[in-house]
Amino acid sequence: MGTPGSGGPEVSRTARIERSTSESSVLVELDLDGSGQTQIDTSVPFYDHMLTALGKHSLMDLTVRATGDTHIDVHHTVEDTAIVLGQAFRQALGDKAGIRRFADATVPLDEALAHVVVDVSGRPYCVHEGEPAGQEFHLIGGHFTGSLTRHVLESFAFHAQICLHVRVLAGRDPHHVVEAQFKALARALRYAVEPDPRVQGIPSTKGAL
Repeated sequence: MGTPGSGGPEVSRTARIERSTSESSVLVELDLDGSGQTQIDTSVPFYDHMLTALGKHSLMDLTVRATGDTHIDVHHTVEDTAIVLGQAFRQALGDKAGIRRFADATVPLDEALAHVVVDVSGRPYCVHEGEPAGQEFHLIGGHFTGSLTRHVLESFAFHAQICLHVRVLAGRDPHHVVEAQFKALARALRYAVEPDPRVQGIPSTKGAL
């Protein structure tokens, strides 16, 4: 599969994945070369807000529909959505020919500041550091526990097969701390998957990512 600017035929970098288990049902559709249009409904309002920001600021067109056993806990639905989102991201990338591959972004939200670095490497890894003490215990929006942020990022990175480093550099308000991370991730992903007109083929000395 080629990408715009890869020297091959231009193709659509899109994906559609459905996943159903006894705990959740998830549908994700995305277009890496979109304009940031989103339709998000996970039944977890704060997570909807974060995924909307992810699509908007990455310029991915993103549709997410998820339901699950939220009467028990939102954990399963949140995690499974991150898994399918990562799978769809990986599928849409194809062979990754012509992309920039590496990118970083630093994004503020009032007092919060987050720095994200990505390598679309084919090797999953996630480093997540710097959240203020107690962030993991905050219940944001009545449903989303702060500890889920790291879990979402880890699940996404593993299934997208990217190397992801996230560092919170400043922050006090739990909502701001999470949102800054999602927005920084969005911007870094946007730059990493962009076609680079100077790149010919796969951006790796191994010839594959």
